Amino acid sequence: MKTEFKAKFLQYVSNRKKEEGFTLIELLVVIIIIGILAAIALPSFLSQANKAKQSEGKQYVSSLNKGQQAFYVENNSFGSDVSQLGIGLKTQTSNYIYSIPTPTTSHVNSTATPLNTAALKGYAGGVGLVAVAGSDAKTAQSILCETTSPGTPTAAGNDGTKLSCATTMSEVTK
Repeated sequence: MKTEFKAKFLQYVSNRKKEEGFTLIELLVVIIIIGILAAIALPSFLSQANKAKQSEGKQYVSSLNKGQQAFYVENNSFGSDVSQLGIGLKTQTSNYIYSIPTPTTSHVNSTATPLNTAALKGYAGGVGLVAVAGSDAKTAQSILCETTSPGTPTAAGNDGTKLSCATTMSEVTK
């Protein structure tokens, strides 16, 4: 009897190895788990992608501010065009349109208007001449502002003593 039992057991084990694999339920469970993990990770990924695009806008406006300060030192006036500053920036990328509205003698703005206003924040920069406390002298000051929610930026203001962001925008701190 023992040999018969051993033979049948070995036959059962050898047949079972031929039928190895995953059941449909096991595959569905794995697919559902992958779907849940993807649903959790996707919004975070998209948020990081938008932040990366927005960093381009911040960087360009900051570069425009620095370019305006250098242009003012050399020419005693602000530049009216991105190409006039000679800093090698494009006026449009795949994410933003960069422009310099008409400058005044004491202030100039630069804006980064997002092409996708529903997802990306807008940026505005300003360079202006402000009075030095206790003196008749003036110094150049710059500011970088971002919209509080995705959308089009509003120009920064200059009251002669300091630069400020519009009410729909907040100052970007370094």
